[in-house]
Amino acid sequence: MVKIRMARFGKRNRPFFRIGVFDTRTRRDGRTIEFLGYYDPFGQDPSTSIRLDVERARYWLSVGAQPSEKVGVLLKKAGVEPPAGRKPRSKRKPKKAVAGSGRTKP
Repeated sequence: MVKIRMARFGKRNRPFFRIGVFDTRTRRDGRTIEFLGYYDPFGQDPSTSIRLDVERARYWLSVGAQPSEKVGVLLKKAGVEPPAGRKPRSKRKPKKAVAGSGRTKP
C-alpha cells in the first residue's frame, strides 16, 4: 500500500516538511518513492509555504495512494481533490458494548 505523507527536515523548533509518496512500511523519514513538493509551516509568505507538483499528486491519487490527514488538507488547498468514491478511513475503532457496564435501578 502506498501513502502520500510528510517527512520532517529542518532544525529543532523550526520544522520543514517534504511531501512524498512512501510505502506504508517505511519509517517517517525513510526511503521515498517520489517527492511531490514541500511544506514550510513557518514560511514568511503563506503563498510560498506550500509547493506541490499537482499533476503527480493527481496521478498517485488515481492509482490508489492514500494521503495522510495533514497532506489531505494541503492537497485540498492546492486544488487537488481525491478521486470520487474513495472515503478516508477513520483510525478510531468503534467502541464495544461491555455487558453490565450500565447502571441498574434499585
